Amino acid sequence: MLPPALSFLLLLACLGASRGNLSRDESQPTTSDETVVAGGTVVLKCQVEDPDDSSLQWSNPAQQTLYFGEKRALRDNRIQLERSTPNELTISISDVVLSDEGEYTCSIFTMPVRTAKALVTVLGIPQKPQIFGHEQPIDEEKIARLTCRSSGSKPAAQLRWRKGNKELKDEGTEVVEDPNGKTFTVSSRVEFRVTKEDNDAEVTCAVDHESLQNVERSTTQKLQVHYKPTAKIEPHPMYPREGEKLRLQCDGQGNPVPQEFLWEKEGSDTPLQLSSDSVLFFPFLNKSDSGTYVCTATSSMGSVVAKYNLDVSDLSQLPTPHVHSTPAPPPGPSQPISHATMATASSFTPAPIQDASPVPSTSGPYHAVIGGVVAVIVFLLLSLLIVLGHYLIRHKGTYLTHEAKGSDDAPDADTAIINAEGGQASGDDKKEYFI
Repeated sequence: MLPPALSFLLLLACLGASRGNLSRDESQPTTSDETVVAGGTVVLKCQVEDPDDSSLQWSNPAQQTLYFGEKRALRDNRIQLERSTPNELTISISDVVLSDEGEYTCSIFTMPVRTAKALVTVLGIPQKPQIFGHEQPIDEEKIARLTCRSSGSKPAAQLRWRKGNKELKDEGTEVVEDPNGKTFTVSSRVEFRVTKEDNDAEVTCAVDHESLQNVERSTTQKLQVHYKPTAKIEPHPMYPREGEKLRLQCDGQGNPVPQEFLWEKEGSDTPLQLSSDSVLFFPFLNKSDSGTYVCTATSSMGSVVAKYNLDVSDLSQLPTPHVHSTPAPPPGPSQPISHATMATASSFTPAPIQDASPVPSTSGPYHAVIGGVVAVIVFLLLSLLIVLGHYLIRHKGTYLTHEAKGSDDAPDADTAIINAEGGQASGDDKKEYFI
């Protein structure tokens, strides 16, 4: 015989098992909630263990019958029958829109009627974000204020900022419900101080949302930063010498690029040149051109000064460069704060040639060519004279004349002929030589 305590436990177990069997309803349909991205396809499945000779039915949130068994009840080509058996009714809805969201009902018409609910959640895909506030250039050391906005998300999306590869912390996010009452517009603001290094920097706003399925949707814009100009003077050629051409190039950099260049010579009251041309040209260098030349490059962000020390050397000397830079003095009280000043000076000190192989100049090859041409011409003339003299000597000849002796003293021609006939026998022939 069992102890009283053990008998009591067995009785409780039997009562629990019988109560579980009574509470289980094999005719109760079962469904599951579904989440779908707008434009996608959702599948609704309803199952029952014991249909009790009844058919399953699907209805939309407006309680319109979609399918009763395998029979279509609503004329909507987006809704298709996937499977219909006594124990299962599965349908699909394609090209889902936001208005398809809601509770769908699966019913089985037994006594009593049994139903099951399936909640369909439609995710609104956020639109590509837009960045505002970058339309105009930003001055150096000023604060850049940018706004990013994305609409159409459901639920509300999250926005992230980065500059290059660096994340930026936003200053606040605003969420506004769209006019359709279902989606949201999200706005985010960011602020940071810009420097000249931020010119052409890429600022990106990215949107995070579960509907994107780990695919980043972002927008990138380049910043335009205006900063103060810089300048330096470059000579061409590098070693200027007397009698040659010289071109001084004032290389101005900045955003915007300097558009006005003023050339001056220290010690002279009259400016040499003021124009948009950054080149100062010397067609023929003289000793008097030596001195310090100043270029002032100006843009809308200010001015900068560059200096160059020109020391013209003669043709027998080759200059040895000595380059050094000195910063410009800080602007005085009378100088505008918006102008930046900088000075760079390059001096070239001539030094005599010490070795036997100096750096060749551009005029050396021309002198050699001219000397060679003159030597060839002289050689040809001498050769021609020698050949001509030799020819004349070898071709020297004689000829006889019919002039007789005494013909010069005859008073007339007849007398001369008579005298000539008489004197031909005894006289010698008159000879002349020619070359």
